[in-house]
Amino acid sequence: MTTETTPARVTVGTGDPVLRVRDLQVSYGTPNGDVPAVDHVSFSLQPGQRLGLIGESGSGKTTMATALMRLTRPPGRIVGGEVLLGETDMLKLDEKGLREVRLRDIALVPQGAMNSLNPVMRIGNQMADAIEAHEGRAARKGMEERISAQLARVGLPPTVARRYPHELSGGMKQRAVMAISTVLNPKVIIADEPTSALDVVVQRQVMQTLGRLQEGIGSAVVLIGHDMGLIAQFADLIGVMYAGRLVEIGPVDEMLTDPRHPYTRLLIDSLPKLTAKGKLVGIPGLPPALLNLPQGCAFNPRCPYAFDRCHQDVPAVQQLAPDRRAACHLYPANPALPALPASVQMDAATPLELTGPAMEGQEEVAG
Repeated sequence: MTTETTPARVTVGTGDPVLRVRDLQVSYGTPNGDVPAVDHVSFSLQPGQRLGLIGESGSGKTTMATALMRLTRPPGRIVGGEVLLGETDMLKLDEKGLREVRLRDIALVPQGAMNSLNPVMRIGNQMADAIEAHEGRAARKGMEERISAQLARVGLPPTVARRYPHELSGGMKQRAVMAISTVLNPKVIIADEPTSALDVVVQRQVMQTLGRLQEGIGSAVVLIGHDMGLIAQFADLIGVMYAGRLVEIGPVDEMLTDPRHPYTRLLIDSLPKLTAKGKLVGIPGLPPALLNLPQGCAFNPRCPYAFDRCHQDVPAVQQLAPDRRAACHLYPANPALPALPASVQMDAATPLELTGPAMEGQEEVAG
């Protein structure tokens, strides 16, 4: 019996970022007005770096992933911003330019493998189509060997090339999608919940496969998911999204031990703990309707730290450290997120009114 281990991490580049997202905005048109699904999001990734994006359903994670690939479909539309691959702005490319960039420079590992694979084409033919679309008929020479080698990279035998998608298990389908997405060694991989609907053992295998692929080609990865534990084991950086905004981003270890945004703190506190028995703790209330966001900070109805300014002004994203950013009115007056009093009852209907040292200087900041 062989034991599968996690391979050593690839060195993260220190030069120019391979991906720069600046002020990205995506909205959905509705009869009642535009819904801001992605609201002024900015971040950058170095070659080999891994970013994990987390947040509740409806926070804008998948919408942002499709926008990075220029796959947004009506009624959604990209309202503004930049998505720079090197010096190429994805948002300014025509259809011909997009076909050249996708798969070659940036690739998507979609959420539903079965819905992404052509049910009437063999896996090998789908991989060959992807290669020929970029390299032409000259790529046919040695195609079979190339496909077999790519399947081996994701832990699949060469015989899978002759199979149809319905003949594969869930985990095999997901790895086949990874093989197709990375066959041209893209610089950036967008993985949108690649382990959804898979059991825990298969989830681990799929994530190890994604890690090996990324390390083999030195690409940057944006991993989208709900599983904080899975994200924390895979990512270098964690970005937290809420109501379409990137409310906090930073190195994974610092985010887990020293979160700066109240929403990040509550997400971490809601995780089950092996050492603690009893009732599970959730985040009170529900995410707001994007068409009718509360005034001020979108998180204020659920935030135990909310004070007057939170109900009036939308917090700007602040640089708290060279690699830490958060959008919260608690800063810069506080060096870190204040501790919650033990007596606080997490009731969204009655947000906590903090006074004393935690709020010192807030009136001056507000002014």
